[in-house]
Amino acid sequence: MSNEQLSLFEESNFDSNDQKELIPTNAKIPIPPGTYASITEVAQHCNQCHRCGLGDTRTHAVVGRGNLKAPIMVVGEAPGQNEDETGLPFVGKAGQLLEKILASVNLDTEKDIFISNINKCRPPGNRVPTTEEMEACKPYLLEQIRLVDPKIILLAGATAVKGLTGEKRAITKIRGQWIEWDGRLCMPIFHPSYLLRNQSREVGKPKWLMWQDVQAVRAKFDEIQNNH
Repeated sequence: MSNEQLSLFEESNFDSNDQKELIPTNAKIPIPPGTYASITEVAQHCNQCHRCGLGDTRTHAVVGRGNLKAPIMVVGEAPGQNEDETGLPFVGKAGQLLEKILASVNLDTEKDIFISNINKCRPPGNRVPTTEEMEACKPYLLEQIRLVDPKIILLAGATAVKGLTGEKRAITKIRGQWIEWDGRLCMPIFHPSYLLRNQSREVGKPKWLMWQDVQAVRAKFDEIQNNH
């Protein structure tokens, strides 16, 4: 590299606070790994973020809840109305069902789990986030994953799977299968809101399948704990 190139490189170096301050203003500005020292710092940027249009209509950015060093992370799609009002993910009916599902295999959302979403702001009318909205917000999630450092990531619903891993297959095709992503074990599971619409507990129905999946997660979690 010539000196001229080097000096250009130094000028664009990410260490400058100016560059970091610009992150919430423009989706074109990258968020390199290691940008944030804590989830609190991520939350501060999320709450002032306008990397996509969803920042214009939110009440609160919904960053996450649970144990900041949880061994298991749950990633959903985006906040709904309850979440937008409270600033906490999975607090409506779907969230209550998620708590019950996890509790059924003795997983505690205060101790064992950290919950977040692909998108931190509510899409109007609870529509699915667009690809652009997911891409603008994804670097925050990647930093959250780095900071929490979970052993297992549960991807709730097709949007979460696609948003994090790029996998486009239907959730019915891939749920319950372990996927390795970025050196971590991920399992796609049904989104709890899907289970609220499909109440049957019959063998082979979504609720029954979810029970199989959460037991497999518990078994894998125990196996990891025992190996450490």
